Amino acid sequence: MVHVNIFDTTLRDGEQSPGVNLNQLEKLEIARQLERFGVDIMEAGFPASSQGDFEAVRAIARSIKNSSVTGLARATKSDIDIAWDALKDAAEPRLHVFLATSPIHMKYKLFKTPEEVIQTSVDMVAYAKQRFPHIEWSAEDASRSDLDFLVKIITKVIDAGATVINLPDTVGYATPAEYGYMFRYIRENVPNIHKVSLSCHCHDDLGMAVANSLAAIENGVTQVEGTINGIGERAGNASLEEIAVAFNIRKDKYPFTTNLVLKEIKRTSDLVSRFTGMMVPGNKAVVGKNAFAHESGIHQDGVLKNALTYEIITPEMVGIQSNDLVLGKHSGRHAFKDKIENMGFTLSAEKLLEAFTAFKQLTDRKKEVTDEDLFTILTDIQTAVADVKKYELVAFQVHYGSANLPTATVALNTPEGVRVETARTGSGSVEALMNTLEALIKEEIHLTDFKLNSVGQGRDALAEVHVKMTVDGLQVSGRGSAQDVLEASAKSFLNAVNRVFYNPKAAISAASAQA
Repeated sequence: MVHVNIFDTTLRDGEQSPGVNLNQLEKLEIARQLERFGVDIMEAGFPASSQGDFEAVRAIARSIKNSSVTGLARATKSDIDIAWDALKDAAEPRLHVFLATSPIHMKYKLFKTPEEVIQTSVDMVAYAKQRFPHIEWSAEDASRSDLDFLVKIITKVIDAGATVINLPDTVGYATPAEYGYMFRYIRENVPNIHKVSLSCHCHDDLGMAVANSLAAIENGVTQVEGTINGIGERAGNASLEEIAVAFNIRKDKYPFTTNLVLKEIKRTSDLVSRFTGMMVPGNKAVVGKNAFAHESGIHQDGVLKNALTYEIITPEMVGIQSNDLVLGKHSGRHAFKDKIENMGFTLSAEKLLEAFTAFKQLTDRKKEVTDEDLFTILTDIQTAVADVKKYELVAFQVHYGSANLPTATVALNTPEGVRVETARTGSGSVEALMNTLEALIKEEIHLTDFKLNSVGQGRDALAEVHVKMTVDGLQVSGRGSAQDVLEASAKSFLNAVNRVFYNPKAAISAASAQA
């Protein structure tokens, strides 16, 4: 069977999704989970895009040992130099450099002739080869490029030192037949193609990203690029979990192997969803909450008699356990520690105590604590930075009634350690609370999005709130969870505001202490 390498770009292309704003500790947690998931290569970011991205890529490169870490670079010496500084300490440093090859991009974006594009690509690959042992060169907008031009430029960049050639469907334009044929044409016409691996990278603008990726693999591609949950720019990228499960279920059609650990799919999906604030649609293949739900009576009857009648994927295959009821108020610290380690969390002694305390507080109000509840608690604590000055919620109270104007009273500790409090009204209880918080915070704030979800089921389920806002012109996102919707709302609001005080260097030391 042919082995296919998995190239995950959740932390780069996925983070380019509108409204997604990950801090360094969140990126590190996702990177560690991707390593557990078994991805061969993870694209940690675009080091030259910002200092924050540079620091995150460097921290990930220093932490990850079992996956190759790469960074994106434009075809410029400065981008390549910055990428090397970020990646040089990686177990296997790798560079991903790109330049557009379609007529529309060369004419209207690059303002370069085809000959200039070839020369720039060759020069930059050769320059990068002086440092990087592995170089992936991407022909941006390859699916709308002239095939004979692709043959010409690919031949030359391979001679210059490229080890992987990526032909992305950048705007999600291709059909499976077209995309597969492009790779077949390249394999048949590039004389030195045997020296490199071919990679595909598909976007989902026409809903064909996974189908296009599979078509590419059927035509000789040995590296597939995508993201968890299919997140990414515009309509997103190919969903890696869907490709992995397709390989497993349809071995008759896809005789390919990967290093992915399928039982880590659900946890990886949940982690990315929680940190990005991008909820997984209920009908999403493989990881949606309805993926294993059967409402039709005929379907229910069939599944009860034999699950294979309607279930081609078992919940256990992707890491969904039917017995997720785990702990209660009488559970001790040892059982709690064993449970969270089995869930894949490694906490420092200080954060373990914090997590256990939060768990006990939850058991006082909630009879049964599920895996979902624990996951919510633990991800918050795992990514908290203790030594950053921030706004802290002291107390709040909301008065609401059908005949009264909703009024919220809030007390906060400011980053300077001063207690402040005030009250404001609103058209509803949530708006009154937000108005009050905004009045207490000196930074200029504009709330742009508010999402409320429940964690699990039942009247005692945790509420989880995700917000997006601008703080002094900076776009940030925040999340908060609690049994009370208003408390979760307040926590999400402050979580977003506090991101402007985030110190990447403090995060590095915190992450090192947890590793």
